[in-house]
Amino acid sequence: MSSASLFPSPLSITGLCKSFGPRRAVDDVSFAVSAGEFVALLGPNGAGKSTLFQMLSGLFTADAGHAAITGIDIGAQPIAALAHLGIVFQQPALDLDLSVAANMQFQTDLHGIARPLARRRIAHWLERFGLAARANDACRSLSGGTRRKVELARALLSEPQMLLMDEATVGIDPASRAAILADVKALCRERGMGVLWATHLVDEAESADRIVVMAAGTLRFDGSAQALMKMNNHSNLTQAFLHLTRKEEGQS
Repeated sequence: MSSASLFPSPLSITGLCKSFGPRRAVDDVSFAVSAGEFVALLGPNGAGKSTLFQMLSGLFTADAGHAAITGIDIGAQPIAALAHLGIVFQQPALDLDLSVAANMQFQTDLHGIARPLARRRIAHWLERFGLAARANDACRSLSGGTRRKVELARALLSEPQMLLMDEATVGIDPASRAAILADVKALCRERGMGVLWATHLVDEAESADRIVVMAAGTLRFDGSAQALMKMNNHSNLTQAFLHLTRKEEGQS
């Protein structure tokens, strides 16, 4: 038995397609994320990043193609596949009237985690993100950056092997944005967890292990930041990205 079969990729996508009427939102997209790899999914607004994430999280059904979490096909075995996935969506998903701890407890209940183990995990992640003192505070009282930390901590309670971050820093201050990015990169290294970080901000992609560029629903590039800049002899990543997606940027 090969090592690939023993240790399947946290995420593998093959020929994934999704249309809304005549518009192809995701068009034959294929790539994978390895264990411990931080991959930036970079694309302008409307590129298809969120539609892709909604298929990966089981909210949308693909028209064609396959996606698997740790080798488990999402379409064929959604519950088993999604048990290994953590996700922070672009739109906040906390119950603002519940406390930080209650939001996290609700998440562990959804995953069927026994209460004693749940309490230990909640305490661990609250401490890890400096949230222990806010455990009993209503989420409504928290800043945008702190709410995002709660959502990240909540996504990690099930100890996922794959983490999806969908434009998770939109609308928060620069310091909080940098802190969350640093936290996720550190967790990627520490836990050997695959991370797919969707963003339209080039600076968030610069230090990724790999960059996947999407525009108009299609995959335009998959490789390192250096390789992307070398494609058309650009001196910085912003110029390279805009050159690759200039048609779509001009239409937005």
